[in-house]
Amino acid sequence: MRPAFSVCTFAALLAPAAHAYRPFDSTDAAVADRGEIEIELGPVGFQRAAGQNYLIAPALILNWGFAERWELVLEGKQFFAVEETSTGPKYRLDDVAASAKTVLRAGALQEQSGPSVASELSILLPAINGEAGTGASAALIVSERWPALAVHLNATALWTRSHEPGFAGGVILEGPATWTVRPVGEAIVSAERGASAEASVLAGAIWRLGPQLALDAALRVADETAGRIKEIRLGLTWAFALGGPR
Repeated sequence: MRPAFSVCTFAALLAPAAHAYRPFDSTDAAVADRGEIEIELGPVGFQRAAGQNYLIAPALILNWGFAERWELVLEGKQFFAVEETSTGPKYRLDDVAASAKTVLRAGALQEQSGPSVASELSILLPAINGEAGTGASAALIVSERWPALAVHLNATALWTRSHEPGFAGGVILEGPATWTVRPVGEAIVSAERGASAEASVLAGAIWRLGPQLALDAALRVADETAGRIKEIRLGLTWAFALGGPR
């Protein structure tokens, strides 16, 4: 499965794409334009969880605008334990999901007035050397943008891979879109039946190199059932239309 995922990653890198959205766990109320693909790539990341260090290489989200106001999303992350571990395998493929996202109301993110509203339905696929179950989620996303600030609110109902109901709420804050380097932040709270609530915060920046390329860097800290997680995220976004660069 590792070679298969690597092949998919390589194919995605060759595919055309539009502007994507990193480095967050939540999302915004925008989709890829019809006939375009968006690639969000984290070629390298670092995570410390339960006393174990992991290299995340890569984290990949692939978005395809297959119809007006609609996109399909495929995503996953590869985790490699940096040192020998007695608590689990050295490799796992996790956070694997397939989603359909649509814009319910065109607004600020579509260059119109008022908030943008979108919904996203996801199938949470089994991990490799991780949770084996299949789950689902349904999210409502509301985004608003002003000259100095953009806000994206996420509310998600969950059916977890362990087949328990749950809920997650998240907010993303972004600095002025006109800045070449804009500060960003995110906070998420989630819970599922029979488990303690979990929370995470992220702070970082997005560096816009041009209309088709952006770099991002962020630090994420989370308190989860398994303990404290610290993560460094480094990534990029490429933008292309199907059939070649725009």
